[in-house]
Amino acid sequence: MSTGNPDLFVICRSCGSEVSPYITECPYCGNRLRKRAPKLDRHGRVAERHRRRSPAPSLPRLRRGEIPGIRGEARPYATGLLVLLGMAGYLVWRTGNIDITQVAIIGKPETHWWRLVTASFIYDNLGYAFVALGAIALYGSLLERRHGPLAVLALFAVGGVGGAAATAAIYPTPVALGGNGAALALLVAWLVPDLLSLRRREDIEGDVLGTVLIGAVVALMPLVVATPAPSWVSDAVGVLGGAAIGLPLALAQDAY
Repeated sequence: MSTGNPDLFVICRSCGSEVSPYITECPYCGNRLRKRAPKLDRHGRVAERHRRRSPAPSLPRLRRGEIPGIRGEARPYATGLLVLLGMAGYLVWRTGNIDITQVAIIGKPETHWWRLVTASFIYDNLGYAFVALGAIALYGSLLERRHGPLAVLALFAVGGVGGAAATAAIYPTPVALGGNGAALALLVAWLVPDLLSLRRREDIEGDVLGTVLIGAVVALMPLVVATPAPSWVSDAVGVLGGAAIGLPLALAQDAY
């Protein structure tokens, strides 16, 4: 018998009879020989013997604060604080207790560098405040539950403070106020994983179309709000910053 040919028979361990190697039960005693009949390759060899078995699936190690079967989520305290500061900025402007030119980017900030920070929390329009703060609350809380508060603060700083700084650097008489850049940074960072899944033709859980529509509304605030208006440059910085931070966050999440 050549090496490439299959065995002519096998021995039943129960009754000792010689039986065919292609059956699952012994015809003499009914003993179970195998779970299923073997498959043959084109050369007549039993292919099951050479089949590689995939490793058994395993769960990742638990993070700090997790218990088996339940993954802990960070509470969105940082997002809540950012939203409260934005609401306070709108109320302060409405009451007239502060000069908006001292806290927003209306003209070159010169040595008043703190305006780059406070500008993201100042709103002179209720509709603008509602749209921007709503987007920050929604996507900031989602990101904070997934990645923690530092990611949210970094995205807000890049889109808000970075957008105001870029606006002040580009325009001779810059105008920038509100959190449109910060909101877009958070929104884009949340959208990146879904876009990567769509590129890989995988199913997604989020609402990509709804997120894009909300992003479009936020981005068009400079066109809707009267002077002083949000900055288009802040829009661009928010989108680019959200993509730059959101991509490594998404890749790290996939690797985990």
